[in-house]
Amino acid sequence: MSENAAVSVAVCQFAPTASRSDNRDRIAALTADAAARGAKLIVFPEYSSYFVDPMDATLAANAEELDGEFVATLTALAADYAVVIVAGLAERAADGHRVRNTVVAVRGDGILAVYRKQHLYDAFGQTESDWVEPGDPGESSTFELGGLRFGLMTCYDLRFPELARTLVDADADVLVVPAEWVRGPLKEHHWTTLLAARAIENTVYVVAADHPTPIGVGHSQIVDPQGVVIAGVGTTEGIAVAPVERAAIDRVRTVNPSLRVRRYAVVPR
Repeated sequence: MSENAAVSVAVCQFAPTASRSDNRDRIAALTADAAARGAKLIVFPEYSSYFVDPMDATLAANAEELDGEFVATLTALAADYAVVIVAGLAERAADGHRVRNTVVAVRGDGILAVYRKQHLYDAFGQTESDWVEPGDPGESSTFELGGLRFGLMTCYDLRFPELARTLVDADADVLVVPAEWVRGPLKEHHWTTLLAARAIENTVYVVAADHPTPIGVGHSQIVDPQGVVIAGVGTTEGIAVAPVERAAIDRVRTVNPSLRVRRYAVVPR
């Protein structure tokens, strides 16, 4: 890949609701804004198609197929603005009771990658598995843009460093993390610490889009390969834009060749 590869990326922090049409309209407005700022990759949070707190049976009732209205809207927006869009959706599952917590990456000619959340949020008093079917460990979900490779993961997956490492082993230069990082004691600290850790230990960029407060923690960020936040949003709705660059990755790996000298492989159990 080109030594000069660089892509301007945006994280769009917004609060999806129980109105699918309102969510699509908000995504359209934020996409227009981010594209006007020069972004070529635009990242939205987990559950951008539909969200209700606490989760209930309406999640399955409002789930969509990958060829449904939500992905069609993302694809049309990607075509209109010549960008790639990453966003989370509630995808219809086979049993009709649960959904798949899915992330798609699309451009104007269709879907580039699909990822279904593997680690469900059965922690801190929550039981996402009551409503969501877990994805199967398997082939890493990645796509290429502007000479860089981007890998997909979701929210609670961030607490499991082996998933990030499998994406890097699949040549990901940037980890893309749509999230709904639920608020709670020290949760903002966990979120920002883990984003930096995944960047530092893998010498890659991390691009993470969260829900704002009061349900999420906010703090959507673009983190460089040394764990430094180069652009971010606070706790309210907003957009942050920054470039991710091959040259920065190469500089860090010259002085910190941790991937090359490691002695353990990651194997799904």
